Amino acid sequence: MPSRSAEISPEPDDGSGRDFIRDLVVADLASARFAGRVQTRFPPEPNGYLHIGHAKAICLDFTVASEFGGHCVLRFDDTNPATESPEYVDAIVDDVRWLGFEPHEIRYASDYFEQLYAWAELLIERGLAYVDDQDADAISAGRGGFGSAGTESPYRDRPVTENLRLFREMAAGRHPEGSRVLRARVDMQHENMQMRDPVMYRIRHEHHYRSGDRWCIYPTYDWAHGQSDAVEGVTHSLCTLEFRDNRALYDWYLEHLPLGELGHTGERPYQTEFARLELNHTITSKRVLRRLVEGGHVDGWDDPRLPTLRALRRRGYPPAAIREFCASIGVARTNSRHAPELLESFVRTELNAVAPRRMAVLRPLKLVITNWPADDDGVPVTEYREAVNNPEDPAAGTRQVPFSGTLWIEQDDFRLEAPPKYFRLTPGREVRLRAGYFARCTDAVTDDEGNVAEVHCTYDPQTSGGQAPDGRKVKATIHWVSAQHAVPITAALYERLFDAELPGDRTGDPLDDLHPSSREVLAGVAEPAIADIAAGTVVQFERLGYFCADGPVSDSPVSDSPVSDSPVASLFHRTVGLRDEWANIQKRQAQAAKQGGKRGSKGGGERGGSQGGETGGSQGATEGGEQPQKEAT
Repeated sequence: MPSRSAEISPEPDDGSGRDFIRDLVVADLASARFAGRVQTRFPPEPNGYLHIGHAKAICLDFTVASEFGGHCVLRFDDTNPATESPEYVDAIVDDVRWLGFEPHEIRYASDYFEQLYAWAELLIERGLAYVDDQDADAISAGRGGFGSAGTESPYRDRPVTENLRLFREMAAGRHPEGSRVLRARVDMQHENMQMRDPVMYRIRHEHHYRSGDRWCIYPTYDWAHGQSDAVEGVTHSLCTLEFRDNRALYDWYLEHLPLGELGHTGERPYQTEFARLELNHTITSKRVLRRLVEGGHVDGWDDPRLPTLRALRRRGYPPAAIREFCASIGVARTNSRHAPELLESFVRTELNAVAPRRMAVLRPLKLVITNWPADDDGVPVTEYREAVNNPEDPAAGTRQVPFSGTLWIEQDDFRLEAPPKYFRLTPGREVRLRAGYFARCTDAVTDDEGNVAEVHCTYDPQTSGGQAPDGRKVKATIHWVSAQHAVPITAALYERLFDAELPGDRTGDPLDDLHPSSREVLAGVAEPAIADIAAGTVVQFERLGYFCADGPVSDSPVSDSPVSDSPVASLFHRTVGLRDEWANIQKRQAQAAKQGGKRGSKGGGERGGSQGGETGGSQGATEGGEQPQKEAT
């Protein structure tokens, strides 16, 4: 397991082992603020699927509440009926639970529409809100800009009675969309642009998936956010840094409302901001993700190349690994980006401990053992070899793998002419067949174009179990699948969806940086025990990587499979490879530091790494096999 060392520490260590948010909670408990209660909330808008960035917020909201004996509410910010649907609600609930958290309650901002409306009328009555007849462009222009003054609306000083009448008419559906809005009357010269008379309500003649057609005015996020927190009794409202400027407005609204009526302590919740989670080579913008899906660049919201939790789940990322990753990067006050290889290292470590092992061949090459025995009828004998299910877990036991005279091996495991430091099969060389015997290459058959079509070997029956009685050694171990017993599979191999470390940084459009070959689909074969792997289970294909079973697919490229009589093959998504790219990144950083260079340490040491990260194939041998060759950087 590589060290996730001080380079990713989010805050200076004060000896407490806590981050600044937990320090705030500790101080609040010590001062008896909120009468010793701790309540957080995770407030997604149900207009899309959750992604890896949301995972950090979920983990923080739920773990902070749990650590201090409190509760976390899942509240849907469903204030925009045009983009929201029950489909997203159900998916979000499912994703939160899959990640390992159970909400104390599930709430909706739409639950509070009546209360929000009543409070809006209260602000109007107090001269703190008014109906503005300007359109969106005029309102935006009137706000001015940073360093320039705002211009007050000509409707800012409407009488209270007229504002109430117009607002009630808006709520009754008597005005068209875009004709009027309700704005808070704060300060048009405020240095914080969020405080320049923000919009509280817009007219939307839209059907709401929960409230139906009851409303035709809908609150903005800022008007619904803090007030929903107050109604629910939230104490600590944790937001990402893009809402930092909204905090003053959050407080202003709460300061002008009679919160004592709610039955809580009357103390206002308060907002604290933390850095969001961003990964290199990754986009989490819902708008861009929607373009990818609707433009056919990916196969849907659960395409394993996407950063959505649905996609990571389908690809085989364990929720425990995601939680551990989020904990490791910590809680910071400044935004930064992280190498996806770090996340992959947590995934790999988790899967190494729990994933069953199986042998599969993704680019099959036929190997014939010319001295393999046959029975009295001339049929090659079938042996059953004992193979370990998981060397990290003795309780996982062993399995029996059929072994015969004709095997499938990886094309990369044979070379007619071996390059330097190549230790696998080549004419005259002997290797170990995993869980089988030593085998020496005697010949190779090529086609008319010179491509190797078949490899011939002899085996040494005295080397059963992989050890030679005379003590001779081999430098490589390769895996195999018995041709007679092979099961067809389809494997999807993935590279980064975006070539660029910062997608869109060069042209402004992230789609300009799409990797042209981010997925490769192969028709391969596997040992019969692959049938024991249920859909959603991750298995290690020995020497190849970790793969998540997706179930049977009838449109896989089985026509390319050596097992051509099977119409259906199970699909496996490569989760991560066996090579630990994060360890390689750390080594390069350490070398750069020794040389006095600064390149590897910029940005917290997390901007390096190969783009693909998962390019390793059968070269990544382990457990006595050939060591992977050093990759180019």
